[in-house]
Order: sequence, then structure tokens, then C-alpha cells
Amino acid sequence: MDSVQLQDFAAGLVGGAASVVVGHPLDTIKTRLQAGQGYGNTLNCVLTVYRNESVVGFFKGMSFPLASMAVYSSVVFGVFSNTQRLLSQLRHGDPDSTPVLADVALASMVAGFISVGIGTPVDLVKIRLQMQTQPYIQANMKLKPTVPGFPVYRGPIHCIRTVLQKEGIAGIYRGAGAMLLRDVPGYCLYFIPYTIVCGWITPDGSISPNPSSIWLAGGVAGAISWGTATPMDVVKSRLQADGVYLSKYKGTLDCILQSYQNEGLKVSTQRPFSLIREFIFESNGVAIV
Repeated sequence: MDSVQLQDFAAGLVGGAASVVVGHPLDTIKTRLQAGQGYGNTLNCVLTVYRNESVVGFFKGMSFPLASMAVYSSVVFGVFSNTQRLLSQLRHGDPDSTPVLADVALASMVAGFISVGIGTPVDLVKIRLQMQTQPYIQANMKLKPTVPGFPVYRGPIHCIRTVLQKEGIAGIYRGAGAMLLRDVPGYCLYFIPYTIVCGWITPDGSISPNPSSIWLAGGVAGAISWGTATPMDVVKSRLQADGVYLSKYKGTLDCILQSYQNEGLKVSTQRPFSLIREFIFESNGVAIV
């Protein structure tokens, strides 16, 4: 491979920003269902958020991921594409040759591993802002925040600064282990189905798939990936939401055990909603890319 292909990073940047705008309201509902209490089901959660916080409640914490997820997606797609080209160069002597599935899988795992370093702080800030169900009031900070939903953070920068002061670097990377267990297999189960579906629905003789094929393949791959990643995503969300009011979990394994003991297999009952969310989220992001 002669050089790094920067256009893949640029495409990921634009696609990441587009997917955040489209998917953030659904992501807010997902987070509230996974880490919040008293919402019951998806419809009740939507109605409760709208009734108590208006439309603004669905977009809480979006400014930070809008900027950071663009960079995050840029890194994921750029690392994946360039790793895939490197492997094709080593295997076939041509970086533009059609990759074998083993190379797609390896490139996916590399992208998933790298993504955790950027994605963990982004998700932590986003989740903590999403879990604040009341507006921030400076006077309230004199009180000890022990009630879920109590406004602790003024915004993304204040959230980062507060976490660093109270929990250090380890606090910023809270949930990194769960995210690693989610993203490394998750990206394999995204990029492999995406490659296969694109191959199936691309007409013979076409050099590249058309936009509708990319949209469909991205949505299907996102749903497949998230269908297996949801349980670990629940664990990650709970770990990252933990510690603001009370410290309930000692780590990833403890969170898994407590969640299963208290809820059994219902711990991943948000899966159908997550599949719909991820279909919309990924299909729009990939279509832009």
C-alpha cells in the first residue's frame, strides 16, 4: 500500500455527523431504558421524556457526540479501510483487490480495538448528560446529588472536568472493558454482513454498489451487529451511568452478575428497539459514507 487513503477518514467524518443527528433521539431512549428506572417500555419512555422535558429532552448531550462521533466514525472507517487495503496488498499484491472475509474480519477487529480509546470517553459524557432529567441549576450544586436525574453537569466540558477531578483518567475510561467486549466482535458482525449483503444485491457487472444497496446493507449489518451487542451495551451503559449518585458496580463482571440476578434475561429486552434504532442509525451513516 503506497499511502494512507485519507478520503476514508473524511467520509467517516461526514457519515458520523449525519448518523448522530438522525440517531441521537433514539439513542437517548435506549440509554434511559438501559440505565434508568421507572420507564417500563419504549412507548412509555418516549411519552415520559416528552411530557417532562419536551422535545429538547431527546437531544440532551448531542453537542459533544456530534463533534466527537464524527471523529470517532472517521477513525473507525479510516482504520478499517486502510487495514483492509494493507491486508489485500500483503495477500494479493494489490490493495484494491477484493478482500477475503478473513481480512475483513481482521480489519474489523483492529477498528473495534482502536475505537474504544476514542469511544469510551465520548459515550461516558453522552450517557451522563442523557441521564440528567432536570435542568442544571447552579444553586443545586450545594446539595449532595443522591437522586437519579439530579443535574450534576452543566455541559460536556464541565462533565469531563468533573469526572477527571473526582475519578481521574480511570473515570473517563469507565466501561472500557465492556465496550471492548462489545465493539471488537460487534464490528466483525457489522463489516462482514455489510460486505456480504453488498455483494448479494449489487448487480453483476457493476463496479460498486448503488446508494440504495449501500443504505440497505448498512441497515441490515447494523441490526445484525447490534442484535448481538445489546447485552454488553447494557452493561457498558450501566457502568458509565454508575458513580454519579451511587457506586453500585465494582466492574464489568459484577455489573453482568448483578444485572442477571436482578432481571434475568430481561436485561436485554430493549433489543427490538435497539435493532430498529441501529438500522436507522447505520443505514443513514453508511449511505453518506
